Amino acid sequence: MPTASPTPPRAVVDLDVPGPTISRHIYGHFAEHLGRCIYGGLYVGEDSSIPNIHGLRRDVIAALRSIAIPNLRWPGGCFADEYHWRDGIGPRDQRPTMVNTNWGEVLEDNSFGTHEFMELCELLGAAPYITGNVGSGTVQEMSEWVDYLTREGDCPMARLRRANGRKDPWQVPFFGIGNEPWGCGGNMSAQVYTAQARRYATFIRSHGEGRMVRIAAGANADDYEWTDTLMRDLVCDISPYSEPAPYQAISLHSYTFADSFEAKGQARGFSTDAWYAVFANAWRMEELLTRHSTVMDRYDPLRTVGLVVDEWGAWWEPKPGTNPHFLQQDNTLRDALIASLHFDVFHRHAERVVMANLAQLVNVLQAPILTDPGTGTMVLTPTYHVLAMNVCHHDATRLDVNWVDDLPVHAGVCARPFPVVSVSASRKEGSALISATNLDAETAHTIRLDLRGAAAAVDRMLVLTADALDAHNTPGAPDTVKPVVFSDWSLCNGVLELVLPRAGYVTASLELGS
Repeated sequence: MPTASPTPPRAVVDLDVPGPTISRHIYGHFAEHLGRCIYGGLYVGEDSSIPNIHGLRRDVIAALRSIAIPNLRWPGGCFADEYHWRDGIGPRDQRPTMVNTNWGEVLEDNSFGTHEFMELCELLGAAPYITGNVGSGTVQEMSEWVDYLTREGDCPMARLRRANGRKDPWQVPFFGIGNEPWGCGGNMSAQVYTAQARRYATFIRSHGEGRMVRIAAGANADDYEWTDTLMRDLVCDISPYSEPAPYQAISLHSYTFADSFEAKGQARGFSTDAWYAVFANAWRMEELLTRHSTVMDRYDPLRTVGLVVDEWGAWWEPKPGTNPHFLQQDNTLRDALIASLHFDVFHRHAERVVMANLAQLVNVLQAPILTDPGTGTMVLTPTYHVLAMNVCHHDATRLDVNWVDDLPVHAGVCARPFPVVSVSASRKEGSALISATNLDAETAHTIRLDLRGAAAAVDRMLVLTADALDAHNTPGAPDTVKPVVFSDWSLCNGVLELVLPRAGYVTASLELGS
């Protein structure tokens, strides 16, 4: 059981001392051709009885617009390195089919392809982040895809795009060169991938006014040697032919499990000890970002190269009764707090972390949205509500939370010690947002925040919690876990006191004066 402080721990928040910008892109998402993420989740076809825009679900689009989704990564994931983009363009009834060998050997009819994805991004107001095929593709194939997407004028790929109904090129601000080359993307060593990525970067060019950020496929969790190789031999190897560097960012993948990839644990019905073991693992993201950033600092001390955590989230054993290859799982209060904790960590590393992508958008892994295949209804998960509560952190200026006292710590035998309280703060346009997570499964914790440098008044307080640690939303009970007004607070003489409920997430919206 966590040890509580004899008096509430206090932190100083200087409202007039700005830190780095918290990029809205750390609130990005990921949609792979996996299970029911694309088909049935995002795309139902134009003939569906479910209201849609050119086959894209209206209800899902509206829900995602409400949380200001900033970017969307597609088509994978492992699927990206077996995807050949020409199969997904042209008349749908003439597109070839393929077998999705990574995710259940199911038939992929390619009815959702480049044009459908780019239209989805336009409807969402989200920046496209496309991952190209290095594992089974070619340099020419990827280069021509970039031309098809972004070139103007009388060139072959621009003519093909226009023949398929799109006159003007799209803007593609983010392009990933392969996915997990250390695994499903080719089982390469860092040295082999670096040589490949150097070739690809030569031919993946920015066209027109938009600058494309090229993202090199980075490490699996704590593989710091992979990051070192990329930074030394690829990203920071400046040549006269680069513009100005071959890559502007590298990626990182890390998931949260109960124990390990081989022992992921159950989404529901877990013990209190398992709860704490999960959060000990979730806290590892702080260590990973610190150590990968330290490696990157060796080669890039000015931090001009971004770190993109483009796959993260909770990964449990598949939901009983579902296809195990579809990675469908219930999304509970625990998942919501995993998300809130990760966002705090990303905020603390805003100088280096420029983007992150929660896996995955609909019906797969830690999905913000679930759709019911029987009724066609949509459910917003507890994770969705954390995203909604955090919208005001997007592109805000980080405010450092400087703890004067020690935070309560869990130090049980089943997990590494970790703080059970995590807090973020940011400001923009005369307002501030403070978000606070209590990971203690049993006890409320009071914290005191000394707000200095500006007058502050409370505009709105919200809390997300539930009676059961594995509480979740269903089509029959869609509001079991949702934010409600929070009243257990006081603000006196510039000191904001919050009594954080056990297993709870609180956001405080403040109006700032001079």
